[in-house]
Amino acid sequence: AITFWMFLETQSVFATGMIAGIFLVLTGSLGIWFGSLVDHHGKKRMMIASSAASLVCYALALLALWSWPDVRAARVDSVGLWLFVLITMVGVIVGNIRMIALPTLVTLLVPPADHARANGLVGMVSGIGFVTTSAISGYLVAWGGMEATLALAMLFTLLAGVHLLFVRVNEPMRSSADAAPARVDLAGTVRVVGAIPGLFALILFAAFNNFLGGVFMALMDAYGLSLMPVEQWGLLWAVVSVGFILAGALIARTGLGTNPVRTLLLVNLAIWAVAALFTFQSSIPLVAIGCFLWMFLGPYAEAAEQTILQRVVPFDRQGRVFGFAQSIESAASPLTAFLVAPLAQFVFVPFMTDGAGADAIGDWFGRGPERGIALVFILFGTIGVLAALAALRSRSYRLLSQAY
Repeated sequence: AITFWMFLETQSVFATGMIAGIFLVLTGSLGIWFGSLVDHHGKKRMMIASSAASLVCYALALLALWSWPDVRAARVDSVGLWLFVLITMVGVIVGNIRMIALPTLVTLLVPPADHARANGLVGMVSGIGFVTTSAISGYLVAWGGMEATLALAMLFTLLAGVHLLFVRVNEPMRSSADAAPARVDLAGTVRVVGAIPGLFALILFAAFNNFLGGVFMALMDAYGLSLMPVEQWGLLWAVVSVGFILAGALIARTGLGTNPVRTLLLVNLAIWAVAALFTFQSSIPLVAIGCFLWMFLGPYAEAAEQTILQRVVPFDRQGRVFGFAQSIESAASPLTAFLVAPLAQFVFVPFMTDGAGADAIGDWFGRGPERGIALVFILFGTIGVLAALAALRSRSYRLLSQAY
């Protein structure tokens, strides 16, 4: 919603890219610490704390919106606007504590043979949340701006926190070693990951995928909003997000096959093939099909990685390893988001508007700002396809498959 609002108020691809970059920097820098919190404290307690922290941040953001004229005016050169964005993003990011705790609870509560199916159900529930958020965000921004968006976010964050108070989770008693003062213990986490053949390579491959994924976070909304009004763009995401739910339901029913490592790489190959094709022409149906396939394939990749980690990582280290993986995998995306937004704004958009690109391929590819953004998607999608093919032929893929 804040990305929708920022683009509509400023028409700046640079500003939306900065929002994506802030989001990804916070995700990458806090994941290891969040994982340590999950391992050293009760999972349920940390999930409640996550909701409480988000609620406080959203309340502060709403107060800033009411108090600072520069925020309401969405002045890109205003420090107040970017403080407002930062506070809102912290509220979003602290929710990652829940996302790190959730797969560890799958390990705790579900028999190992059913981990893949349980991860599919988790993905399905996440998809329902994504559908609801996508549908509501566009209309909220059009109808009530960020005031209405933050008010509703506060309401549902409060409900989520209160609900957890009535959920019973029988967690194992912590040993005296576990009761030691909580610390991040990055070195110990690295040793655990390094002891599992091929696991570092898996995390680095996911990081490379996120390096490319930063392009989508920085440019996807700007591209879509160049083709249609914000209400329709939010509704389109709500519709295509059904693919997220459908994928979760299918995983819950069929699992991920005998080798989730292979499933993960094949799914990534398909995702990047879609990414290289869905902006080939200025077409809303083509964008809708591409986004649907992207949403459908995403839960398979996420469930496969979670299933692999749940199998090969000791339970008492899973929070830290999930947090470590999140930090490493997210670390590459800010670089892309921060680089690709100005690159698109100041290089590719002019290149395809009245530059050499427009002269060379404009007759069939199209001309204008959104064609410049489309070219960025095609180039990075092609790089992703080549990376996935290389990973399928790697020694690390074979080692991790054997370890699983």
